[in-house]
Amino acid sequence: MDRDDWLTDTRISYDTVAASYSDFSRKALAGAPYLRSALALFADLVRASGGGPVADMGCGPGHVTAELHGHGVDAFGVDLSPAMIEVARREHPELRFEVGSMTDLRLADASVAGLLAFWSLIHVPDAEIRTVLGHFDRVVRPGGPVLIGFHVGDTSVLKTQGYGGHPMRVHSHRRQPGQVAAWLRDAGFTVEAQLLIDPDADVPGAIVIARRRPAAL
Repeated sequence: MDRDDWLTDTRISYDTVAASYSDFSRKALAGAPYLRSALALFADLVRASGGGPVADMGCGPGHVTAELHGHGVDAFGVDLSPAMIEVARREHPELRFEVGSMTDLRLADASVAGLLAFWSLIHVPDAEIRTVLGHFDRVVRPGGPVLIGFHVGDTSVLKTQGYGGHPMRVHSHRRQPGQVAAWLRDAGFTVEAQLLIDPDADVPGAIVIARRRPAAL
């Protein structure tokens, strides 16, 4: 599958389920103490590194963006799906959201103090990961933290229906924390922490926190 195919499938799928996905995910963090703690830690790291704007990549309906904002972070959201951005703007009118792609990120160099990809890289094929992380490395200022959340595993699953029974066509790629950490190191980040969540579940989750390396002298 080439880039246009999977990007188009992902955009159309999330346009289709935008409203129902927002309803499904609105209270998800309330029952996820480890995820909330990870977001609070990430907010602390942003402030400790000097503060500034933080990009929530693949923000969906903006609920995680709003969680970060509640921790005092100047967070804004970017998502491939125009319908998701419309929902995010409606549900969180005090925050900034824009349509964009992680594969062609239209943010200036070193323009964000931190970056979050919270279960959004799961739809990016392996062949595109280095391109995406190259953009992350470019836009995060030296010393800024990055948090990546994802499903753990070794397979890719095609999702054909979701959230309210609507049709979808998206691949969900499950990855090992060590692989994600290695990709981040190759892209210019120093890995600082890895957290495995629900390790006995059928599909565990994981978070990797890294920091943009200082610019070479």
